[in-house]
Amino acid sequence: MNVLLKKSATLLAVALATLSVNAEKLTLERINSAPSLTGQAPKSLSFSPDGSRVTYLQGKTDDIYRYDLWEYNIEADENRLLVDSNDIFAGPETLSDEEKARRERQRVYGTGIMEYTFSNDGTALLFPVNGDIYYYNLEDKTSKRLTETEAFETDVKFSPKGNFISFIRNQNIYVIDIKSGKERRLTKDGKGPIKNGMSEFVAQEEMDRMTGYWWAPDEKNIAFLRVDESPVQIEIRNEIYAEDIKLIEQRYPATGTNNVNIQLATVDVKGKKIRFIDTGKDTDIYIPRVNWTNNSQVLTYQWQSRDQKKLELRSYNLRNRRQNVLLTETSDHWINLHHDLYFLKDNSFIWASERDGYKHLYHFSSKGKLEAQLTKGQWVVDQLESVDEENGWLYFTGRADTALERHLYKVPLKAKSPENVARVTKRNGFHKIVFAGDNQSYIDNYSNISQPNQVSLHKTDGARITWLSENVVNETHPLTPYMENWSLPQYGSIRSDDDTTNLYYKLYKPKGMEPGKQYPVIVSVYGGPHAQRVTNAWSKKEYFTQYLVQQGYIVFQLDNRGSNYRGTGFEFPIYEKLGDVEVTDQITGVKYLHTLPYVDKERIGVYGHSYGGYMALMSMFKAGDYFKAGVSGAPVTDWMLYDTHYTERYLNHPKANAEGYEQSSVFPYIDGLNGALLVYHGMADDNVLFTNTTKLIKAMQDQNKTFELMTYPGSKHSMRGKKVQVHLGNTIVNFFDRHFK
Repeated sequence: MNVLLKKSATLLAVALATLSVNAEKLTLERINSAPSLTGQAPKSLSFSPDGSRVTYLQGKTDDIYRYDLWEYNIEADENRLLVDSNDIFAGPETLSDEEKARRERQRVYGTGIMEYTFSNDGTALLFPVNGDIYYYNLEDKTSKRLTETEAFETDVKFSPKGNFISFIRNQNIYVIDIKSGKERRLTKDGKGPIKNGMSEFVAQEEMDRMTGYWWAPDEKNIAFLRVDESPVQIEIRNEIYAEDIKLIEQRYPATGTNNVNIQLATVDVKGKKIRFIDTGKDTDIYIPRVNWTNNSQVLTYQWQSRDQKKLELRSYNLRNRRQNVLLTETSDHWINLHHDLYFLKDNSFIWASERDGYKHLYHFSSKGKLEAQLTKGQWVVDQLESVDEENGWLYFTGRADTALERHLYKVPLKAKSPENVARVTKRNGFHKIVFAGDNQSYIDNYSNISQPNQVSLHKTDGARITWLSENVVNETHPLTPYMENWSLPQYGSIRSDDDTTNLYYKLYKPKGMEPGKQYPVIVSVYGGPHAQRVTNAWSKKEYFTQYLVQQGYIVFQLDNRGSNYRGTGFEFPIYEKLGDVEVTDQITGVKYLHTLPYVDKERIGVYGHSYGGYMALMSMFKAGDYFKAGVSGAPVTDWMLYDTHYTERYLNHPKANAEGYEQSSVFPYIDGLNGALLVYHGMADDNVLFTNTTKLIKAMQDQNKTFELMTYPGSKHSMRGKKVQVHLGNTIVNFFDRHFK
């Protein structure tokens, strides 16, 4: 067990022992109520441009959150309401289908103020609400509606110098001159399958790119992507609701099929000239990132091959139309995308790369010559947080101390040795960092396994200036009545079956376990790439874990190979065959459970959602000797049904790896099912399509395999909503109770 985690858990146990409370057990209704057990966590934390205030979104109501904009005023040392969403728009909101889908991709849920943007001078704010744009003057606290059309305005931005407002309407880019109020359309051909300045499906879902246009620093030009969706096949998808069925025509790029045609272009702010950039003869590509340098005549974009084994950072000069390849990343497996590109004043740049097997930061000249590797070691950088050129520091979050915690570090910008990394954050746990524009302070959204999220303001040396949300678990905290029954996990690691790798785990045990008694275990799994379950961090997902523990179950979580933050050597074993080494590692975890005297090895089950749902199926089908019951939520069952960018990253193109696709689907292994199985799925899921489950239903019926099924009309992939979550939780617990108790 990690010494730091043991110390943290011990300190919390001592603190909780001093609380005089009436012990209560969690209920599913309480878990899924708002405000949450740990109070209302702020969203979208940021600084105002002048650094005088920290702003954040705070929710209200008991079911669907309606968000207002709040501030912590640094000079006044006070939290207060900045903008009430009802002062902008009151009443029920209507969203376009495009915006609904965009929010689902962002995992953004609620009403009211969901997004906000400061003007460059910090005197005004932009809010996209109910399909229109509102301009809010902070000095006189007045709101002005800038658009009032039947069309929906989305992706609203201030220009860099604050002279214009830009947005997307009817699949075209528009700008408003703030002084004159004049509106201008910059692109003209957006309609049908043509979308200007918008991000395509796989960019939103898989590349973490939610926009398709970018302002030049001098405001004279906008770079944008023109997306032609006509090559993408149209899927007629059923969204089944309680009282009706909607037939949705969705251009869904299933693996192995055509992607969109994508073009990169620039348009001047007057809308008089559009220039397309030659991205090469190969049009079957991705453009995951576009960034301007400090020179408004030089644009960069990242060119990624369809197989994702090659990534080029290219520069384009608007004046002479010349292009250069600044750097190239290659892999025999795949290249992970990131947002860690930063141009210094001389247009040299900071870049993250996994070229040595771990994600680290590098300094390149403006022409792409490697100047220095800034970080190094068998640990990973999470992300670049800030660059302070004036004082010569680069700040980043990473895992230099332990893979189970995220800390803020700094390294000299002109570092001659990557050993000069220094840790800034002091408290053991997980730190999410937001820097002020002047690099003089940062916000720390912190938690550990025993401390719900705390938000504080800090100097760059780590010293705390003030609390924004201390959230101490004391006598008045909403979590306190439950803490006597709260279970802190045991952390540890076991060796993989080939004895090459440490696999980290968390083990939760019920309070007051009886000596000599053996308990059922639920293996809670995700198991997919770009995810990590075993961390020293607070998570709302742990509430359901605590509920299971309080019902008398041991809960076990293990991060198998293929998951994140351990380097490419830990990720790449899943390449071209999913559901193989991941299941092997979970079996290794179960074999460890068999060695524990308080575990009943005949009552070990598995539960997961999404990739975890896929893992639950593969575990039940391929490892029935170890898993006696399973719950699979919204599972991928056939990877041919999933999208291009995600699936081909890990399985390659179906034509190049037909056998891998067959072996990675669940269907060859159905005959191995011997235990009890429950499958659930939202019937309006537009991510893991409901077809995955209907195909599974038919295949299992054909093989005379009995199973249980629960479907949720109108639910998307995230299964959101209190009533749905309460029913789902009851369904899962009832299933395991019937088979294990």
